Amino acid sequence: MYAWGEEGEGLRRAVQKPLQTYLESFFLPRPWKQYWQIKSQTPAHRLSAAPCGFRVMSTGTGTLKPLIAVCQVTSIPNKDHNQECCSRLIREAAQRGACVVFLPEAFDFIGSNTEETLSLAEPLEGDLIRYYASLARECGVWLSLGGFHERGSDWESTHRIYNCHLLLDTKGTLVAAYRKTHLCDVELEGRVSMKESAFTNPGLEIVSPISTPAGKVGLAICYDLRFPEMSLALAQKGAEILTYPSAFTVTTGSAHWEVLLRARAIETQCYVVAAAQTGKNHERRTSYGHAMIVDPWGSVIAQCQEGPGLCYAEIDLAYLHHIRQEIPVFQHRRPDLYGRVAPLS
Repeated sequence: MYAWGEEGEGLRRAVQKPLQTYLESFFLPRPWKQYWQIKSQTPAHRLSAAPCGFRVMSTGTGTLKPLIAVCQVTSIPNKDHNQECCSRLIREAAQRGACVVFLPEAFDFIGSNTEETLSLAEPLEGDLIRYYASLARECGVWLSLGGFHERGSDWESTHRIYNCHLLLDTKGTLVAAYRKTHLCDVELEGRVSMKESAFTNPGLEIVSPISTPAGKVGLAICYDLRFPEMSLALAQKGAEILTYPSAFTVTTGSAHWEVLLRARAIETQCYVVAAAQTGKNHERRTSYGHAMIVDPWGSVIAQCQEGPGLCYAEIDLAYLHHIRQEIPVFQHRRPDLYGRVAPLS
C-alpha cells in the first residue's frame, strides 16, 4: 500500500478522479455524456443504458423516458430450449422496467437444414405465439418477436414459409405482422452460402410504423438493413424507432453490421434497435451477435457483449426531434432530381 502524505494529497485526488470526467469534458459529444454516466453504473457482464425510472438531468426537464430492452440469444433447433431462454430474458427486462422488449430474427429456432426448418414452423395461431401473447400479458410489456418461421395460409399449396416479424401489445394482442420482403440469397465463395428464397416466400408490403409506449416503431428484418429505401419509407411515414432483428453471419457481421446500423440511424434520424443471434446455432452455423441500440445522431448507446443477454436504453424523443430540427434533411431532399421513395400504402 502506498502512503501518500499531505504533499501527495493533491496527486492522489487527481489519480482517483474518474476518467470519465475528463472524457466528458474534452472528448465526448453531448449525446454520449448521459449514456456514459448511465452505463458506468451497470453490471460488468453487459452494457446497458438505463435502469427503470432514471432521470436524465441534462435535459433540465426531469422527465422520465421510456426504457427498451434488446435481447441477444443463441437459438438452436430445440424450440423448448429457445422458449425458455427468451422467456427468462423477457422477464428480466420487465422486472427492470422496460416497456418494449425486442427479440431477434429466428427467436423461435434455427434449423440445421431446410427439412427441419419447415417441419418446426408453425402458423400464427399455434402454441408458440399463444405462449408469447400470454407472456406479454403476464409481464405487462410490448414484445417485438423479430423473426418467426410462419406457416401462412398458403402452406398447404406452397409448402413454403414466411419470415414474420410480430408486434404484441401488453394485452397480448397482435398489432402488426411484417413479412420479410428482402430475402437473403448470398454466395460468398468459400465463406457464406445462403438461399432463403429456396424455402421462404417474400412479403408483399411494408407495414406502416406502429405507435408504442417508446415511440413509433418501423418493422424490418435482418437483410432489410441493406436497403436504405425501406428505412427512408418508414421514416417518411413517421417512424421514430427502426428495428432490425437479425441473425448475421460472422463474416458479414464483422464487416458490415455496425456501419449499416449507424448509417440507417443517421440518414433517417431515428433510433435503430437491433436484437441479434449470437454464437453457435448448430454445427454448420455461428452468428455474429453484437445486439445494439443506435441513437439518431448515429452513436452506439448500448451493446451486448459475448453470449446471450440484454442491453437497455432510454428513448429520448425530444432529443430525436431536436436533431431533426437542427439538420432538417427531410426538408432538404430533392425528389425533382432523383425521385421519391414510394409512399407506404
